[in-house]
Amino acid sequence: MDPEAIERELDAILPRVQKPGRYTGGELNQVLKDWAQVPTRVALAFPDIYDLGMSNLGLAILYDILNQQPDVLAERVYAPWSDMEALMRRHGVPLHSLESKRAIADFDILGFSLPYETLYTNALNMLDLTGIPLLSAERERRHPLVIAGGHATFNPEPMADFIDAFVIGEGEEAILEIVRCYEQWKGGSEPRQALLEALSPICGVYVPSLFQVDYRADSTISQVKPLASGIELPVLKRIVPELPPATTRFIVPFIDVSHNRMPIEIMRGCTRGCRFCHAGMVTRPVRERSVGEILDAMEQAQACTGHDEAGLLSLSSSDYSQIQELVRQAGERFAGRHVNLSLPSLRIESLSVELMDLLQDSSRRSGFTLAPEAATERMRSIINKPVPSDQILQTVEEIFKRGWHTIKLYFMIGHPSETLEDVQAIADLSKAIIAKGRSFIGKRARVNVSVSTFVPKSHTPFQWVACESEAQIEAKQDLLRRELRGRGLKLSWTDPQRTMLEAWLSRGDRRMGAVILHAWQRGAKFDAWQEHFDHQAWMQAFGDAGLDPAFYTSRQRALDEILPWDHIDAGVTKKMLVEDYQWSLEGKTRPDCREHCTACGILPKFNDLRRQHPGEIWKCPEVKPVAREKSSQVVSSS
Repeated sequence: MDPEAIERELDAILPRVQKPGRYTGGELNQVLKDWAQVPTRVALAFPDIYDLGMSNLGLAILYDILNQQPDVLAERVYAPWSDMEALMRRHGVPLHSLESKRAIADFDILGFSLPYETLYTNALNMLDLTGIPLLSAERERRHPLVIAGGHATFNPEPMADFIDAFVIGEGEEAILEIVRCYEQWKGGSEPRQALLEALSPICGVYVPSLFQVDYRADSTISQVKPLASGIELPVLKRIVPELPPATTRFIVPFIDVSHNRMPIEIMRGCTRGCRFCHAGMVTRPVRERSVGEILDAMEQAQACTGHDEAGLLSLSSSDYSQIQELVRQAGERFAGRHVNLSLPSLRIESLSVELMDLLQDSSRRSGFTLAPEAATERMRSIINKPVPSDQILQTVEEIFKRGWHTIKLYFMIGHPSETLEDVQAIADLSKAIIAKGRSFIGKRARVNVSVSTFVPKSHTPFQWVACESEAQIEAKQDLLRRELRGRGLKLSWTDPQRTMLEAWLSRGDRRMGAVILHAWQRGAKFDAWQEHFDHQAWMQAFGDAGLDPAFYTSRQRALDEILPWDHIDAGVTKKMLVEDYQWSLEGKTRPDCREHCTACGILPKFNDLRRQHPGEIWKCPEVKPVAREKSSQVVSSS
């Protein structure tokens, strides 16, 4: 269907859907190039609704980078909500881009952002709406190249049947290399297989169809081997040596979205080493932007968007080495312009009184978000987040003293070795914090307690441990629901069945692709949405695929087992992860990397990549030269 026909159908459809502004395009700062004059066209897809996808910084960065290339255009597409999808299917309207209303099947490359696993069925549903074959093996030369990146792709295997190539790690440079590789292939007449083989040597690119996975009788993996010569294992994640200039020309939506602000990434990576934290492990090493660069980016972003709030983003904003100076200078530069600062990720141990005082003048005084993760010092030692309980109480006291009335606390249940006494301590600590608040600001004090459930993630020291059962999770949640009642206290938690889904998808092997496909065929989509999640569809899908869901959740892995993601190198050595896991069993903590380098393995690999670029190599004085681990042709066990 051509763009004019799609536009005509949209004129009839949009008055009949919720929030038609999700589908119109035409927003301030969108980029619309002349389709006929641009040889390479990329569709960037976020497999959830516009309201969420518009706040995804990764997609905004790639959109900006690609559209800076004169011979490339990038347009956006999001998952239509169920009302829009039904009308699209009824009227025969294919999935199309917001900018030009071109059918996605007409683009050269379709790139999915997969920041979390519960988007997988939405990605399949979007592919189905495009008319592109769901299975990579069934695509022909005429079909778009389907790629994917994001944190969920550090274990790419569950989506290996559907994605032609994954970008493992950071995509700012890799996306352009993929585009140039595609252009060279497109100019010839070689089959699609030749394109896939040409993509594989790009650092950070994983082409699953070029690898074979073999299994043992007990269903564990026996080996992963390349199917073509010259392909090395493991596939090393892509790392950009320096953070590129911050994106500032953000598209301004017509409707409210999840974050109406200008997001400025101030730092990438984390040095803390929390053992449950996937993001902290896979985004190493830490790279910071200078205060001047951040302030200039804020200036440009406000001029381009008119937003009055800047989100200073990183895994831990208060760990940025010059955070106080940044907040102070931001207050001076934007004085009188009503620009508020948001630091959405603050660590208790790096949140100083001085920083709180600076934030008083530069942010809306609505609330603070803190993440103790566990409520006893024993548990915080196990997860390597050793914050004394007294320090937590002193911090919240200083917050309430300065007039903030709401504190949001993030906790996690289900950590290894956790007992009901550790869960009771969550309630006790929350009550102690609300009591502190009432002593300073009375009944206005609010404590919102968000309790998620731990899922062991790939490339972390806890990747070998078993998940808790639904019954164990429910018992702990019941305890918290009984205990956390009363004025000023609010509790939220995660449905145990959705936790199981996250565990299946994040810990799955290549065979999980059949489960995802069967679940989608049974109607599964928008799995992250409580009102759409269909647990029964997933259980039936496991039956259809002949797999046992407990194999992926309640089974403790042996330290020498080949894990589904072992052929992906996230930078941290397996030796270090094993050691850290064993330390957790003893309650032994590891220092912050900025205090003492723990030789996790990332620096030699990073420096190998950095040597390809001019300038000084990123150094850590504690690190002695370490030889890069030898590549092997097969990941296997004896």
